[in-house]
Amino acid sequence: MTDWTIFVPTFLAATVEWVEAFTIVLAVSLSIGWLRASGAAAAALGVLAVMTIATGGVLQLGVSMAALEFVIGVLLLLFGVRWLAKAMARHAGFKAFHDEDKEFAETREALEKGDRAAAWVIAFKGVLLEGLEVWLIVVALGARSAHPFVATEAALAALLLVVLLGAAIRAPLRHVPENAIKFLVGTMIVSFGTYWTLEALGGEGVWPFGDWTLLILFSFYLIGGLAVATAMGAGRRKEAVP
Repeated sequence: MTDWTIFVPTFLAATVEWVEAFTIVLAVSLSIGWLRASGAAAAALGVLAVMTIATGGVLQLGVSMAALEFVIGVLLLLFGVRWLAKAMARHAGFKAFHDEDKEFAETREALEKGDRAAAWVIAFKGVLLEGLEVWLIVVALGARSAHPFVATEAALAALLLVVLLGAAIRAPLRHVPENAIKFLVGTMIVSFGTYWTLEALGGEGVWPFGDWTLLILFSFYLIGGLAVATAMGAGRRKEAVP
């Protein structure tokens, strides 16, 4: 049985990261060809796979669940707050929306100044760096889930979707509502981080509503985040009026 509370946030977060990685690989492929660019991407994915397998092995060594839960909770809080803060800043107009076309053009410009070896490295590094965020989410949510492979399955499903769509349209996936997804995923991850961190510190009884508390936390952070971002945007527009 699939744990959808793990699958959905992992799938959404991974989709955003894989779209950004695909944009870089696409730009590189126009310089050194699809075969070499895909080879660089595959090499980076291989590194991430080894990291995931190695991390899973470490988690089987009998690490205290409370300690693991605390570490995961803190990591998710740090990661989720960063995503949520950026999404709020974009919603309020303080930060520009991520532009896949611009990233594509900047990558092409960098490639024109380098050689084929440098282009391969750019594709490898792009996929690896974007994939590291996916790896963190997979390890964090997968380690705490009753179904440890669900997070991995979600990340792979997202990768397959992006690759198929990208291969079909051969263009940056600019129509993905990235900021909306990051707002939702950031809220989910902060909720998980809050829940697990405090549960690790106070024990299972710290949340009287059990797992339903996640829905309460999600609603609180989502409504609060939208309210704050909207107020910030209104204040910014008011200051801009002469």
